[in-house]
Amino acid sequence: MTDHIHEFQAEVAKLLDIVTHSLYSEKEIFLRELVSNASDACDRLRYEALTKPDLIKDDPEFKIIITIDEKAGTLTIEDNGIGMSEQEMVENLGTIARSGTSRFSEELTGDASKDVKLIGQFGVGFYSAFMVADKVTVTSLRAGDGAAAVWSSEGHGTFKIEAGTRESRGTTIVLHMRKEAKEFLEPARLRQIVKTYADHIALPVILKAFKEGEEDETLNSASALWTRPKNEITEEQYTEFYHHVGQAFDTPWLTLHSRAEGRIEYTMLLFVPEQPPFDLFNPERKSQLKLYVKRVFITDDCEELIPAYLRFLRGVVDSEDLPLNVSREMLQHNPVLQKIRSGLIKKVMGELEKKASKDSENYAKFWDNFGAVLKEGIYEDAVNGERILRISLFNSAAGEAKTNLADYVSRMKDGQDAIYYITGEDLGALKSSPQLEGFAAKGIEVLLLADAVDSFWLSRIHEFDGKPFKSVTRGAAELDKFADTEASTAEETKPEEGEMDSLIALFKTALEDKVKDVRSSVRLTGSPVCLVADDGDMDIHLEKLLKAHKQFGAGESLRILELNPKHALIKKLAASSKKNGASDALKDAALLLLDQAHIVEGDPVDDPVAFSKRMADFMAGSISA
Repeated sequence: MTDHIHEFQAEVAKLLDIVTHSLYSEKEIFLRELVSNASDACDRLRYEALTKPDLIKDDPEFKIIITIDEKAGTLTIEDNGIGMSEQEMVENLGTIARSGTSRFSEELTGDASKDVKLIGQFGVGFYSAFMVADKVTVTSLRAGDGAAAVWSSEGHGTFKIEAGTRESRGTTIVLHMRKEAKEFLEPARLRQIVKTYADHIALPVILKAFKEGEEDETLNSASALWTRPKNEITEEQYTEFYHHVGQAFDTPWLTLHSRAEGRIEYTMLLFVPEQPPFDLFNPERKSQLKLYVKRVFITDDCEELIPAYLRFLRGVVDSEDLPLNVSREMLQHNPVLQKIRSGLIKKVMGELEKKASKDSENYAKFWDNFGAVLKEGIYEDAVNGERILRISLFNSAAGEAKTNLADYVSRMKDGQDAIYYITGEDLGALKSSPQLEGFAAKGIEVLLLADAVDSFWLSRIHEFDGKPFKSVTRGAAELDKFADTEASTAEETKPEEGEMDSLIALFKTALEDKVKDVRSSVRLTGSPVCLVADDGDMDIHLEKLLKAHKQFGAGESLRILELNPKHALIKKLAASSKKNGASDALKDAALLLLDQAHIVEGDPVDDPVAFSKRMADFMAGSISA
């Protein structure tokens, strides 16, 4: 192997600059990150050795060794895990892996003390070593390979990889400590850090004796945290385990630790994060739970273990009933795993229901972070969909606070037989939608559904407690049977008899190939026009979503244009239509109002040039000299 000088990926260079120059106070977390990485390397080799036992026959006892060299000013962390090849060093130590690259750049704030916290979110804790070291050297030999490689960097934009020697598999990381980080060469300090952050690691973390006559010292309990009784585990230990297993820096919003016993036995230690993970809306929608069998790590990529709508969960599941040599292919249709999956869903849903009923304020914070993901289950899970719907929270046009459906139904007006909603992409735009005006005037509450998944679950769930869901943008508004909440302070006049009919007829002629129908509206009180879908047509927003994902044919469904007979402009146009009949000015007005209705819906106008000209002509005619 010849020596190679590499430049760090751009995102890593940014991260190193943040770490190196940060005033981040808890520099001790570097040791947590390196010990966690070493533990993962041992877990992965333990799994690979199930089918290739020769990989560990010469050294079957996994361990992590920490060595202090005060004279050289170095701290060494060594493991006998799976190790890395030269290419894996480039991939793992020179880049931010997988989907985190672009998102990392987007998340940077420019405030180093805040940005350094991104390290945990993006699974790149190795770089925290540069908080305490001005040079890092990594020597690694992958299990089963014949040649070792050495990676080294001073954290200034480049790293070097060269041939190296190592007697056995695993990885050795040597930190050349900065002068201001000499405290981490003190045994007492290392004991405190390992006890705080790595006591849960399920293999021994050993401090190598550095004085003659002393013995090596195991610094941690070296037993899997999830196997211990709950009453022996502190909240701090749970939090640190969450940091380890979830590669996170926040504290868990909810901790679930339980053991299922009976025909199938398994232990779960699950966490709901306090903050959304960066990959929450990754299109792959992968689970991040780690599956163990009899304390042996199997995989952290098991889509059968938990449904995609619970992918925000972090933690471990340890089964006693799956075969130790189970393969990922076998897991796909394993009946034991299906029963574990069912048990996990039941447990998580039960805890969320408790939170929703007993701690609504705290539950609302959870919903803000993960509600859009959990609602995917309403559409995807035929068994638990309605259960999720009952604990779902929704924005309402009636106020700022979110509401559940049971409370909405309890507030329905006498004679109201449907749950009204409007869907869209932007909550602010929904609040100002003209389709809400008539409902607000009648005091009828409308749910504002601004998550993309809302349009999809509504296509599967059609009612709640016998009350059908009805879009305010589809069909007739049926508001005439409700009285206004307050008496009007000004007399509202409508066009004289026959004027509105004349205007509608002229609009239909002018817009014959652009709309499905033109009609007088009862849903508008302040706006002159709006577009609605016919009763049998697809909801406007759902059609947009399907078209965006190329799941809808070319062209666009024709909509109904509704005119507000109480609006001053519509009244003037109606009077003109009866008095003067069809005219170019009325045709232009019809086209302008149709374009206006499209703009309100967030749609582009068909012909911007023609729209601009008509608008200019209309304004010129309406402004007197």
